[in-house]
Amino acid sequence: MTDSTPEPADLIVLSRRIITMDPETDPRIEAVAVRGKRILRLLRREDIASVTNEKTRIIDVGDRPVMPGFVDPHAHIEVACRSSFGVVDCRAPGCGTIDEVVAALSAKAVETPPGEWVVGQANLFFDRKLAEKRFPTRYELDRVSNSHPVALRAGGHLTILNSKALAVCMIDRNYSPPPYSITGLPSVERDESGEPTGIVKEMDNLLPFSAMDRKQLAAALETGIPKLFTQFGVTTIGEISETVDGLQIMNDMAASDELPVSVRTYIWAPGTLSLEAACNWKKSISVTASDDLFRIQGVKLFADGGFSAKSAAVKNPYLVCGCRGGHTFRGEVALDKAFAQKAIQLTQNAGLQLAVHANGDRAQEWVCDTVLEMGGAPTGRVRTRIEHAGNLMPSEVTADKWAAAGIIPVPQPVFLYTFGEYFPDYLGDYGKLGRFSFATLMKQGWRLSGSSDVWVGSESGATNPLFGVWCCLKRQTYSGATLDAEEAITLDQALRLHTLDAAAVLGEDDVRGSLAPGKFADLIVLDRDPHTVAVDELPKIKVDHVFKNGKQIWNRNGSDAAN
Repeated sequence: MTDSTPEPADLIVLSRRIITMDPETDPRIEAVAVRGKRILRLLRREDIASVTNEKTRIIDVGDRPVMPGFVDPHAHIEVACRSSFGVVDCRAPGCGTIDEVVAALSAKAVETPPGEWVVGQANLFFDRKLAEKRFPTRYELDRVSNSHPVALRAGGHLTILNSKALAVCMIDRNYSPPPYSITGLPSVERDESGEPTGIVKEMDNLLPFSAMDRKQLAAALETGIPKLFTQFGVTTIGEISETVDGLQIMNDMAASDELPVSVRTYIWAPGTLSLEAACNWKKSISVTASDDLFRIQGVKLFADGGFSAKSAAVKNPYLVCGCRGGHTFRGEVALDKAFAQKAIQLTQNAGLQLAVHANGDRAQEWVCDTVLEMGGAPTGRVRTRIEHAGNLMPSEVTADKWAAAGIIPVPQPVFLYTFGEYFPDYLGDYGKLGRFSFATLMKQGWRLSGSSDVWVGSESGATNPLFGVWCCLKRQTYSGATLDAEEAITLDQALRLHTLDAAAVLGEDDVRGSLAPGKFADLIVLDRDPHTVAVDELPKIKVDHVFKNGKQIWNRNGSDAAN
């Protein structure tokens, strides 16, 4: 082979419908040529002979569209996979009443040795989704068992405990929660007599739940990642860490070519490691996988809690019993200013990206002010992120703060369905303003992304990016209502939110998120073109094939052939 003869491609994927995510691409392109891990060329069908030989594998998928793999820049792989093992699924509408929740947990208690935890997973805002329009009480969970501690985790910010669990945790009428946790500020709900109702907030990581051993966790990840992500075409994930063991297992899977996604890890401080240890992570985690498959990307902090626990730090007071009255509680900023400033400095010195959970507008503005005091956000791959910015923004002042500080807002379209309609229940008319204002923000020039934030209590379809796309277009809430229809965006915009613009959050839009020469060959084949189906069909589109770094890793039909 002479210098003038190009080396052949290893793989050619042919399709009469190539969705590159770049509107300037020649519409006559019908072939993606791959060499090694990367895309070599985009070609017209008649030109493929120029980069093929007898060893080139050619896969023709006909009219089925080919597009880049989806990117989920904010997920909790380990937590989601753990929740699939040994945890009772009590989520509505599967369990639509308190009696159905008790029955599901009771069935698990029968097969669980006395004294061991029985844990259920319920949706965020579970009290709005049950027929009774309230949470179960400790006494109703006592019907499950008096010999098992029972916990119903309604998302990651609020949990209901039975009497046995309260006793195990030593939570009684004299209990005082600690002044801090690693999410929001902890609290225990009490009845009029001062007895705990069973509801505890921002305390999940303080409760002595049974832990998985390393072998069980490895099994959960090996089976959970394909089920939750790969089958939906997700090829890159920004992972918010849970345990060092979980991270080490994912690295080891990547090193042995058994991890079907590229993982960019944000170490939760102090949940997974202390801030100092997270910024000096090499002492705790051995990364042996190639950088394109597994990387320690940054550090994750919590500036406030969740709306479901009324611990998001907001500028307007929360309602009490549906009325404003003289109540002035606005949630609390859970980060100490000196700690936040130290985190900004240490992450920048370590070359790590800082991601800060800030649900409430007051928390977001506090983070921006703190970043500004430290000289503003850095640029490039380590540009500071604010998680959940853009979900609720009653005032443009908040977006102006994002701009001044130079941060990246990271909203979650799936939450529009999960709880978008409940903001006014917590905040009154203030909660009707700026709900997932994607169209407005994009017209103002903001580059947004879509992510699942899959955790305990996520909706069953949350990890399907096409569900997120549907949320962007349909804007339908859990109850079936339409939320601020004028904020709907186009299909192409929604697809970019979950591919190229999501890759930009990770600082990787130069190598992921679209089909172009030199980018990693993360390709997916859909069974139908999103542009030709009704909006309500979008979440039902199936992913027939997934190629990761040029290697076919998923076939919906279970065979190796692209049939």
